[in-house]
Amino acid sequence: MKIDTSKNVLGKPKNRVDGVLKVTGHARYAAEQQFDEKALVGWLVSSDTAVGEITHLSTEKAEKAEGVHAVLTYKNAGPLKPFSKPASESRFTQSRAVLNEPHIRHFGAPVALVIADTLEQARYAASLVEYTIDAKSPDLLLSSEQATTVPDSLDGGFEADVESGNREHDKKAVEIEADYTTPSQISAAMEPHATIANFDGEKLSVYTSVQIIASAVEALAVTFELDEENIEVKSPFIGGGFGSKLGLHYDAVLACLGARYLKRPVKVVLSRRQVFYNAPHRGHSFQQMHLSCDSDGLIGDIEHHSAMPKAKGYEFAEATGAGARVTYAAEFINSTHRIKDADTPLIDSTRSPGDAIGSLAFESAIDELALKAGIDPLTFRIKNLPEVHPVSGKRFTTHRLGDCLQEGAQKFGWQHKPAPKPGKLIGHGVASAMRMNVLVPSAASISLDSNGKLTVRSDMTDIGTGSYTILAQIAAGAFHSQLDSVDVQLGDSSLPPSCGSGGSFGAASTGSALMKACESLKKSLKKALRQKLPNLTPECELVLEGNTLVVYETDVDTHTKTDVDTHTNSSEPQRFLLSELIDKDDFPLTEVGEVSEDDTSEDEQYSCGAHFVEVEVDTHTGEVRLKRQYGIFSAGKILNEKTASSQIKGGMVWGAGYALTEAIHHHTDSASFINPDFGEYHIAVNRDIAEVTLDFLETPDYEASPIGAKGIGELGITGAGAAITNAIADATGVRIREFPITMDKVMEGLQNK
Repeated sequence: MKIDTSKNVLGKPKNRVDGVLKVTGHARYAAEQQFDEKALVGWLVSSDTAVGEITHLSTEKAEKAEGVHAVLTYKNAGPLKPFSKPASESRFTQSRAVLNEPHIRHFGAPVALVIADTLEQARYAASLVEYTIDAKSPDLLLSSEQATTVPDSLDGGFEADVESGNREHDKKAVEIEADYTTPSQISAAMEPHATIANFDGEKLSVYTSVQIIASAVEALAVTFELDEENIEVKSPFIGGGFGSKLGLHYDAVLACLGARYLKRPVKVVLSRRQVFYNAPHRGHSFQQMHLSCDSDGLIGDIEHHSAMPKAKGYEFAEATGAGARVTYAAEFINSTHRIKDADTPLIDSTRSPGDAIGSLAFESAIDELALKAGIDPLTFRIKNLPEVHPVSGKRFTTHRLGDCLQEGAQKFGWQHKPAPKPGKLIGHGVASAMRMNVLVPSAASISLDSNGKLTVRSDMTDIGTGSYTILAQIAAGAFHSQLDSVDVQLGDSSLPPSCGSGGSFGAASTGSALMKACESLKKSLKKALRQKLPNLTPECELVLEGNTLVVYETDVDTHTKTDVDTHTNSSEPQRFLLSELIDKDDFPLTEVGEVSEDDTSEDEQYSCGAHFVEVEVDTHTGEVRLKRQYGIFSAGKILNEKTASSQIKGGMVWGAGYALTEAIHHHTDSASFINPDFGEYHIAVNRDIAEVTLDFLETPDYEASPIGAKGIGELGITGAGAAITNAIADATGVRIREFPITMDKVMEGLQNK
């Protein structure tokens, strides 16, 4: 008999297993959690000055207000390890201290925390706090020339400066110089940063919205100088993070400060405006490029130079030049990054750090070079694809960018444009996407009870990407069972430590750990089976059907890393009740799986894709309307086609925002934001987006991860904005290098043609 794999759930577009909890309101997010005692509510008093020292602080009126239990300031909040110390820790595990000194590091930083019975009482009392700050002139990055510091390293482990090849070559028949700028941007997760904490004098218990649990525990231990064993962090459901919740921020530390001070639960939820200042954002960039090619369109030079701000006291520098180093072959590649320490709120990872804004500039400049050379931009890209990594010279474990470009162009109908309406122009744009893949150490456990119920446990988080679902699919797929036979428990520091969610490494890393745990559990079951079947072969397949274990003796090698689809049996499968195989005292059977850097190749690992866009531009108003966005992607094995598609589509929509609407604008005198809310920070909405479709070219990559999957969450935004930019240029002949591309910039370009 053949195992019926048509019912195997792994890879299938299954609905989210936590979907019912979410739509019925039973999935509790950080601010909705409860302890035995009702939580008090904390509200921030925010600085109206960018940098300086508090010289006067009066809290008496606030303390006397109705319902107020405490007003915490640097005078009474208690001891904390200084911010960003010790230097030996990572930025996610260093101290997150706040209210520990009179120094104000940036506009909007907390001056005090008012804790009251209700939110209304806390907000009113906060208005009664009086303070004076001896303000200093803020230091900001206003031009690329001001960024002169070479960062020690870049996010993602990249070197700050890279050079390869020979500058002296004969492929300089066509050259361009292009300066692009991208603005500061915000993650704008649907769920604001929120924490509820309790402290009983010994144990600190925290519900918070954070992407990586293990480092959150470390950060709290360092900040409050507690033993990690006395800290419990839970984050079972997260309403989006996009990098802004990789580490803990002020809401968590303030809630913990309040709980420590009052010895009862305290909740702190940042308002949307507070999120802009008290959670990380993406810094603005200046990107200068020199590109060249010969008359046949073969690239000679790729020179990419980036300048960005870095928040003072916080080590994060964005790898905007990563795409310029890997996407195309060239005779000479030079990539440099410079930073300037600035008096700004934290700058940290925002979705697809480096690549999202780096591709905006680089893929637009590649289009410029192709058009100047008189070559179709699609043809130009395919002509210059590398056979090995252009800088390191190492092989790619898989590399299907060429297939994505070619097949994508055919499905999109590249340059087959509809006839424009009067006063309208139609344009097509294309851009490549390359996104680094990494495997991060992770652990997960799998347990089996006597009724055949599988339970997955890991401190892995689900930031809306579908972690609960894909982990359930992996476990169910390993035993050819159904999703309802699997329970998944995540987001709890008491569970096996994982990589968490972020950097597009979560699914492949934790999923591979779980796969290893499932393999270990199957080995344990086979060991028990040999008591009944002495001649059982290692290649046999096990199927769980409720409390029954079905054994298929296969006559082919099942140790090859492929999906089970051809196993045949020389005899009928045999069935055993789990209670017949395992002593009742040995249930639940539990195995733990782990992955590390040893489980992945040292060769170059990248996910890749191609974006295609059709736009319509109004020549009278400069209004840009998206007509179609299409993408095609290669990201190893697709664990769930539906959740993977959702992530890619979300990234493509966000790419549209980066191209057309999103920007934080700065007051250079006060270092505040002009538009710290959704009224003025313009996220792309329904009317800004048209048809969004995609396809996958599925090629499992077992050199990248044991489960064959590669990063996907950030791939969709990489290149998406550039494809829109290139489509606008195709329609209008106007090349806009300052993002976002707003109507006034389009009109100015049309008028100056």
